[in-house]
Amino acid sequence: MIWETDKPIRLEVDGVGLEARCYGPPPSESPTIVMLHEGLGCVALMRDFPQKVADATGHGVFVYSRQGYGQSDPVSLPRPLDYMTREAVDVLPKVLDQIGFRAGVLLGHSDGASIAALYLGNIQDHRVRGLILMAPHFFTEPSGLASIAEAKVAYETGDLKPRLAKYHADVEGAFRGWNDAWLDPGFKEWNIEYAIDYVRVPVLAIQGADDKYGTLAQLDALEKLYAPFDRVVLNDCGHAPHLEQGDKTLAEIVEYMARLDRIEAAEPEVA
Repeated sequence: MIWETDKPIRLEVDGVGLEARCYGPPPSESPTIVMLHEGLGCVALMRDFPQKVADATGHGVFVYSRQGYGQSDPVSLPRPLDYMTREAVDVLPKVLDQIGFRAGVLLGHSDGASIAALYLGNIQDHRVRGLILMAPHFFTEPSGLASIAEAKVAYETGDLKPRLAKYHADVEGAFRGWNDAWLDPGFKEWNIEYAIDYVRVPVLAIQGADDKYGTLAQLDALEKLYAPFDRVVLNDCGHAPHLEQGDKTLAEIVEYMARLDRIEAAEPEVA
């Protein structure tokens, strides 16, 4: 088991080095909340949110930068259009095993939320007791693709590239790997709603009312869940609820985790 809270750690999955951070108690002592970042995110861009979640819930929190992001190893471009499914099926299971994951929740933001849903859509893992999805994507929308096209302009002609370069060792790989995939003509047909049908754990979905990368139709897709579903829409909030409405987002997560803890405590032990 790899779990150190006083410094960044590094995992290796199939020869690829991944930067990571751990907060709070290890999986042997408490449920673990595994955070999955957005399409331009990384460990550092989660800022102090992981520590706040660990402090507020008393649970361990683990976050890692996917290949091509942050200080993780670079990725070969172009990314395949099913890169989120590949992350969920080929990489995330090995990451969970390396940290000694025993029970807990996947908490994803944007692309990370899609990866969290895809994990349970493709892998039966009873260790995962719940999903927290912030600004999830289940299909493409014209308005979201238009905003991603605007991001390309901002990267090529504005200040987005130097701002991202502060956090990503390979800023070209980080941006192009995300942006080029989403703007590929073949990506318009991308749809992972099938994964929802396989989710059998409580889901908390949080989205900003002003999210320019996805409409509330993304949350509407979750209404068909065969599991308890809490839907939270935050006003005066865009694509990053944990940064733009941090207190409200944290309060929702704490309440959700407390309910899961009560459910776990009430379950009878099997002899």
